[in-house]
Amino acid sequence: MAADRTTMKLLAKIVLYMSSLLQLPFISATGVVWDENGYVLYCPCMGRFGNQADHFLGSLAFAKMLNRTLAVPPWIIYRHHTPPFTNMHVPYSEFFQLEPLLQYHRVISMEEFMEKLAPTHWPPGERVAYCYDAAAKRSPDKKSCPMKEGNPFGPFWHQFGVDFDKSVLFPGISFSSYYKQQWTKKFPPSEHPVLALPGAPAQFPVLEEHVPLQSYVAWADHMVQEGEGYIDSLLIRPYVGIHLRIGSDWQKACELLKDDKTGPHFMASPQCVGYNRNTAIPLTKNMCLPDLKEIQRALKLWVKKINGKSVYIATDSESHSKEIEQLFKGNVKVVSLQPEVAHVDLYILGQADHFIGNCASSFTAFVKRERDVHSKPSSFFGMDYPAKKKDEL
Repeated sequence: MAADRTTMKLLAKIVLYMSSLLQLPFISATGVVWDENGYVLYCPCMGRFGNQADHFLGSLAFAKMLNRTLAVPPWIIYRHHTPPFTNMHVPYSEFFQLEPLLQYHRVISMEEFMEKLAPTHWPPGERVAYCYDAAAKRSPDKKSCPMKEGNPFGPFWHQFGVDFDKSVLFPGISFSSYYKQQWTKKFPPSEHPVLALPGAPAQFPVLEEHVPLQSYVAWADHMVQEGEGYIDSLLIRPYVGIHLRIGSDWQKACELLKDDKTGPHFMASPQCVGYNRNTAIPLTKNMCLPDLKEIQRALKLWVKKINGKSVYIATDSESHSKEIEQLFKGNVKVVSLQPEVAHVDLYILGQADHFIGNCASSFTAFVKRERDVHSKPSSFFGMDYPAKKKDEL
């Protein structure tokens, strides 16, 4: 028996040693054991899903850069027009699988981190907030990180029962790889085990170098089942999927293009105009806010090209379903679900035989990235005009 215990202890030591070599958290019989390399926590507090998804990819890259485990936060869904008018915090795994992310880097859901690790390793009284010194100037005492000031910041941390006991300010360090050494030197995990940030440690829109990380974002099985159910029952292949971002808030945003106040880089537009500002093509009004004429032109082009039998419309406002049905004289089926959960739209658009999106929209950007991963064709309103033949030039 004594020999068996000695053998077991030796095996445990070997596993711990191998885990440290592989830079993986040691997994015990009772669950995840603390990762001595440290953790990154953040609030996905900028914008709706599209923006949060952009920030997520950058945050995943940031955690890998620092070799810290990323505590994957829940998605924030705003219910401004739906009772009880409070934010919903939906776990990442409700829409996507957590496991594929592990192929890229170490992750843990924030829910599991708070339940299994925080009580022992990040307990109340030892919770430190980290932020830019400029952000601290917004707090009442001008020296504390405004982690819970306003919505969505306050509700996000409150749902986890987190109050912060201390603030650590940092000036002039961005989240890019250029500053890797400064981050690791200033905040070693032995002294700063949990980097809790008020917002995502990432840029918006997502950097071009982080776009390929979309390949690790895989739909949850039940989302696939639901999405495929709608496709099989409502649509006829081949179908064209379109995203109409034409709501009143978006109309106001696109007005900024009139006086060239934005330049070509406006919200998610680098995805279609190019990431290099010096070589980016101009961003036009029809690329940002296509009118009905442009919507009909693009649809007519792509339905004809793929011999489409149906059209799926995802929209934040008017679907123009009637006008589109009239355009095709009833020969093409037109469907617009306008589901309560927008992720159903995202899935159906991702599976379309061709997708037409909005150049400046981060919602479109998610669909475009996913389709690129699977080599599916996409285009954008306002910039897919066929090239003229040589004899027309």
